[in-house]
Amino acid sequence: MPETKTIDADALCAAYFGETQAIMQRILGEERDGLDRAAARLADQIAADRLVYIFGPGGHSNLASQEVFFRAGGLMHVSAILDEGTLLSNGALRSMAIERTPGYGKVVITDQRLGEGDLLILVNAYGINAALIDAALEAKRRGVFVIGVSSREHASNTSPDHPARHPTKHNLHEIVDIAIDTKVPIGDAVVRVPGMSQDIAAISTFANAFALNCLVIRTVAKLVERGIEPPVWRSGNAPGGDEANGRFIARFHDRVRAL
Repeated sequence: MPETKTIDADALCAAYFGETQAIMQRILGEERDGLDRAAARLADQIAADRLVYIFGPGGHSNLASQEVFFRAGGLMHVSAILDEGTLLSNGALRSMAIERTPGYGKVVITDQRLGEGDLLILVNAYGINAALIDAALEAKRRGVFVIGVSSREHASNTSPDHPARHPTKHNLHEIVDIAIDTKVPIGDAVVRVPGMSQDIAAISTFANAFALNCLVIRTVAKLVERGIEPPVWRSGNAPGGDEANGRFIARFHDRVRAL
């Protein structure tokens, strides 16, 4: 019989909490300038009553675009690009194949008809896949201001020959107008279990969500400083939520494709 061993799961969970907290603390301290500059651009868009587009090309990176879209406490001017191709609900292996397909990201941006004066946030934990890079390149070609949210460490330490990479071998942080570094370590998973060779417990969803919510907070602060109170979603499950949101639905319904 195999030898039995006792593993302290409480300690492993505490280690995961510590790693998550440390990543968020680094984003808070080290990305202040990038977040502040990005927030100023978002505030300009919203002050001009223009949408802020966000796209997370990648299976779990789609969660990042959903994190700040149609969310309690979130900005109503955020328009998530929820392309069916890389959504895990259509098949995880299919999603991975499509995010590695050169040209796909260009099709998505073209379909959204983004152009001069628009602002796009691209979020991807690793910052390298072909769909992501094509989306960034096409948006830039069209005159869109692009903010990238990704891990420099992960991108820089991934082989140029990795099959997920775009043919140009670009990293997202190298080609966007403002890059926000989420500090995600290579491999994403951060907890080592004694007796296992593979780490567990990915951290990128927390890192992406924290960075994006910090961006929203800074944007709202800048708008309020200008005397502008931006429309913000209220939970429909909270008392008065439907009524509060209903005051703005007509204003955004025909502009935000995913509403």
